[in-house]
Amino acid sequence: MNGPEILVDFDPEPALFVPHGRRAKATKVVTDGVSTLGHVVESLGVPLTEVGGLVVDGREVPASHVPAAGETVRVRAVERPQRVPGAPLRFLLDVHLGTLARRLRLLGVDAAYESTDIGDPALAARSAAERRVMLSRDRGLLRRRELWAGAFVYSTQPDDQLRDVLGRFEPELRPWTRCTACNGMLKDAAKDEVAGRLEGGTQRSYDVFAQCEECGRVYWRGAHHDRLQAIVARALTEFGS
Repeated sequence: MNGPEILVDFDPEPALFVPHGRRAKATKVVTDGVSTLGHVVESLGVPLTEVGGLVVDGREVPASHVPAAGETVRVRAVERPQRVPGAPLRFLLDVHLGTLARRLRLLGVDAAYESTDIGDPALAARSAAERRVMLSRDRGLLRRRELWAGAFVYSTQPDDQLRDVLGRFEPELRPWTRCTACNGMLKDAAKDEVAGRLEGGTQRSYDVFAQCEECGRVYWRGAHHDRLQAIVARALTEFGS
């Protein structure tokens, strides 16, 4: 680029995507004179999903704004909670976020998940077709224009990932209503209805069951229930309405 020179400053969250030298203060960027501000910001490493607003010389502008020489740009972080208009709030997670998907489902959040790597174009197309917010740590995926909506997952740790998503979007929590395996809805099931799917020890030890309406998987309060209950309790304490 050898066109107009501008100054660009970042809020702390989008600053995480740029080199250290650009994080602390406004720094010079040379543009080509024709690219949009959105393109310039993305070329610096920040997915537009992580931009809450672009302010040029004190006024907010769209990503389509073409910067002129001498302008000062502030790249704002996404406001929390982030509102996603136009469809019920639901998510799509890529192959690397399986644990997060299961925990969201445990809390009753609609979270589709691809357990195999179907590729960025297919993921973006599904996001658009089903109007799901794409959750990913892949910046390239989040830059795809066909995405309906998206969000970068900042941590690699499941506990922090869950806290990040719940804090950013504040989805309604309805624990124990979704299948953690397939995202289907659960229904109460009588013991005799699911007996054929149970091992002898489970039949003798438990009397309360739920079954997925989609895949037929059966749930009961088994050995892992206390650990799952702790996840639910933390989420409800911090994010429950």
